[in-house]
Amino acid sequence: MNKKLFDTLRHMSLVLLYAGAAVILVQAAWISYGVIVRYVFNSPDGMVTEATALLLVPVAFMGVSFALLNDSYPKVTLVRDKLPVNIQFWVDKFNMLVMLIIGLFFLAASGKAMFKSFESGAASEILLWPRFYFWIPVVIALLSFSITAFCLLVAGRSDPDTSPSNGGDTNSIDAVEKHEKDA
Repeated sequence: MNKKLFDTLRHMSLVLLYAGAAVILVQAAWISYGVIVRYVFNSPDGMVTEATALLLVPVAFMGVSFALLNDSYPKVTLVRDKLPVNIQFWVDKFNMLVMLIIGLFFLAASGKAMFKSFESGAASEILLWPRFYFWIPVVIALLSFSITAFCLLVAGRSDPDTSPSNGGDTNSIDAVEKHEKDA
């Protein structure tokens, strides 16, 4: 069950990651077009700045669940690594709980922003694109992050590479017990 769940989460995070990469490529092409039009043809395009600025918010959140699944967030483990393995386990669980709470806060805030912008019909100033379009991917990305954080909090990491005996995190009880038996 855990393997299937984490495979689904991994696929979902990859879809979001690749969608974010595609948006970055569109932004790069659009900015390059804007620079060429402005400085070569001396005819600035007013849409470039607003369009790329609007696309920055969704891109900022597209990779959060991928980073969480791959344990890619920076950590300060100077004190944690000196603790016994059982206490490390609970410190890691507390860390994941804090990440889940923060993710749920941002999910609630972005969900509220999406519904408010949909209800008000708010649009961008120059392009007149509906603002809720830009909140939809943010809500999806933060929902994916929150589900991933919850699953990691409850089930722990299912990868054998993250067991304490391999120098990885101690996010599952099985990993802690295996480490204690090996020691």
